[in-house]
Amino acid sequence: MKEHNYSRRRILAGSAAALAGGIAGCSDQSNGSDGSSDGGSDGSDSSSGTRTGSDSGESYQVGYGDYETTVNAANFPSGDSKLYVYAVQSGWSNWPALMKAFNSQYGVTLNDDDRSSGEALKDARAHAQNPTHSAFNGGYTFGLQAMQDGLTQAYKPANWDKVPEKLKTDNGHVTATRRMTTAVTYRKDIYEERGLDAPETWEDLLNPKIMQDLALQTPQAAVGLACALSINNARGGSMENVQPVIDYYNQIQEGGAEFTDNFLAQFTKGEYATFIRYDYSGLDLKYNNEKIDEDKVGLALLQGENGNKGAFNQPYGYAMLKGAPNPASCKLFMDYVLSLEGQRKFLDAYVRPIRAPELDMPDEFPAQSKYQDTQFQVDYQNLLSNQESIIQEITRGASV
Repeated sequence: MKEHNYSRRRILAGSAAALAGGIAGCSDQSNGSDGSSDGGSDGSDSSSGTRTGSDSGESYQVGYGDYETTVNAANFPSGDSKLYVYAVQSGWSNWPALMKAFNSQYGVTLNDDDRSSGEALKDARAHAQNPTHSAFNGGYTFGLQAMQDGLTQAYKPANWDKVPEKLKTDNGHVTATRRMTTAVTYRKDIYEERGLDAPETWEDLLNPKIMQDLALQTPQAAVGLACALSINNARGGSMENVQPVIDYYNQIQEGGAEFTDNFLAQFTKGEYATFIRYDYSGLDLKYNNEKIDEDKVGLALLQGENGNKGAFNQPYGYAMLKGAPNPASCKLFMDYVLSLEGQRKFLDAYVRPIRAPELDMPDEFPAQSKYQDTQFQVDYQNLLSNQESIIQEITRGASV
């Protein structure tokens, strides 16, 4: 029962139109959006928040279980005001489509918040006494860190029960919304010109013809940390031993690799032939970007040494912030993201939503067997305990 015809370039038009979206608050409880209930076991939910009328305007039922409540549109940001949610931004995870749809349904503009998970956490800490944003969105362990720092508050959005137990906190502070797997995206045409085969292992990337124009991100960002953990695991490391990835990073930098956040435009121009990010990044570029031919883009999930797996599966999620400036609209937005309608918008850009078992996956994804051969997960609470030291040790050891 495939719900979409996932054809090339179809999604980007809608996503690009949403760049003016915005975000500014988070602190209330609700359920849906178009008047229909969200969370039926038959997967028939449409969006989020059951709508009702009142003398003061539209109101919506939001939240799950003990967190069910009613929010009123009279309390939503309007005019030039926005709902601010960290790291909900254009060019990432198909947020523009979600931002545009949410604005169309509820009249709430989201701020285009261009920053990484690490940058968002740093900013949230700096504004802990006077929060500027209503919710934290980013790598799951960064959300757990925000909780440990006392920056978050409890809220279980509608459909919280559909999220795997290991990817949400019992206290309702952090909930995963999607997940991605570290992958290598490469220019098939340039590889062919250089006589290179598609990479299959992390060792393959040590070829001088690949290192010379390889781009990746530092571990301060969730995507960069996922890359580091992938390489480290592939080369026999552990959370207690990150020397394997430090050595690898030093070697590829000597070969010309660069740590940078901005490389997609250069990739389409051929200035970078290879970049390391997520499966979503390469698939969205391959099938939804008009600036490069589909057949020029290749995607690889890499294996490691001695049967070690080399593709870290990274969950992303959100948490409502303590003292959220706009709790009512924030709760409604959190509900919308976890509704099937919101979850489908992730899938439109090849981001695997947390409710993927309820949806059909597009054929463009690599074979499930490839994920099984390469993908691994970790104890995310254990990762949280080691995350700061891991980032600092890699940053110092590889001078990134």
